[in-house]
Amino acid sequence: MQFIDLQAQYQHLKTRIDKRIQTVLDHGNYIMGPEVQELEEKLAEYVGVKHAITCANGTDALTLAMMVLDIKAGDAVFCPTFTFFATAETIAFANATPVFVDSDAETFNICPIDLEKRINKTIAEGKLIPKAIIAVDLFGLPANYPEIEKIATKYGLKLIEDAAQGFGGAIHGKKAGSFGDIATTSFFPAKPLGCYGDGGAIFTNNDEYAELVRSYRVHGKGQDKYDNVRIGINSRLDTIQAAILLEKLAEFPVELISRNKVAKKYQNELKDKFKTQQVAEGYMSSWAQYTVTDENRNGVMAAYKEKGIPTAIYYETCMHQQTAFKKLGYKIGDFPTAELLSKSVFSLPMHPYIAI
Repeated sequence: MQFIDLQAQYQHLKTRIDKRIQTVLDHGNYIMGPEVQELEEKLAEYVGVKHAITCANGTDALTLAMMVLDIKAGDAVFCPTFTFFATAETIAFANATPVFVDSDAETFNICPIDLEKRINKTIAEGKLIPKAIIAVDLFGLPANYPEIEKIATKYGLKLIEDAAQGFGGAIHGKKAGSFGDIATTSFFPAKPLGCYGDGGAIFTNNDEYAELVRSYRVHGKGQDKYDNVRIGINSRLDTIQAAILLEKLAEFPVELISRNKVAKKYQNELKDKFKTQQVAEGYMSSWAQYTVTDENRNGVMAAYKEKGIPTAIYYETCMHQQTAFKKLGYKIGDFPTAELLSKSVFSLPMHPYIAI
């Protein structure tokens, strides 16, 4: 049994993907070829935003968001402590300070109540300028954007949606990638929509932000590649990866239905055995992972391994416990819910090709 069965997906889409790749090999435009623009148009249409701009990976997508919003030294950016390192890393890379926030015990996502407490504490201390919030769509489930958007507006903060795991999720029909001022995603192969290498994208309805992203991703490009009007980075999606993603995106709605069928089967079978991530009414998860909690995690995972069922842990170490962020002075007990999750969560196999 595979934890994520990319081979089964490829065999299902093989003829279509191979044809797409061959087209790229025939025309030879390997960087920013026509498939990139086609993909961006279809991504924007799927998510329901004006602009989708691709880039080299999900971490770069967050970095580009930091650059567009002019996040810099002295700024505070609020983000969950229970997340993948890149969420906080890109804040530090911009020379700003990540201010960590505890998790909601039911959804495992960033807790709006604790978020507002951390914002007020930062304002009271007066050492940093509150600038932005990064909310993460953990395990495929969109964060509580109705509440988070209210908080962002109340305190005049920009809101970034980290939809690296959330692509395909929704709140009352509004798709992940369309929340906040700017959103990002990853096309890492294990993601709900993944390519065969690295890739990422930025989503926004703001025309100015979109133009800045397009410039920043190609060395701060102006009118042409020799007209550099700002300091940027080199973060372009390869044409072959765009070609692959076009076929995967076309199949994605069907795969999303299958993912939710698998999740429903898990829920029915495991609801009395484990605590599971709760999906509130009106929310839809894309189930990047199906994650449960158990205080005897190691024993349970070992038992599954004996049966040939792979499992994985996302995430064993919170951001405030990472060596790179020790200088921020957080201590054990500062984020009780997130710390409990990090000690008890594990994920079961999840992909659209599981036989149920």
